[in-house]
Amino acid sequence: MPLVEVQVRGDLDASSAPGVNDVLEEALALHPRQLVIDLADCEIIDAAGILLLLDAHRRAMRDGGMVALRSPSARARRNLKLAKVDRVLQVISPDGDLTLGDFPRRDVTP
Repeated sequence: MPLVEVQVRGDLDASSAPGVNDVLEEALALHPRQLVIDLADCEIIDAAGILLLLDAHRRAMRDGGMVALRSPSARARRNLKLAKVDRVLQVISPDGDLTLGDFPRRDVTP
């Protein structure tokens, strides 16, 4: 499968990470070439959320894929930058050119 997108709604923190992880596991089980995690509706990402994103990246890389983060809020982007996650994961804008045709999309409300 070329591309899978997951949309996170709400904060990505210690309380929501287990549920988001379950969805990311389902998405990664499809063995996508690219997993896009849409963070447009996610205002806050804490250390647990950052670890979850990095773990998803590690698992995707192991299967020959990659993870990209779409549209993190200014606050979330700042946290990602402070943790230097922006050096590991691709961060793309809402109009990032990732369209590869139809792809599965899964919304997550923590």
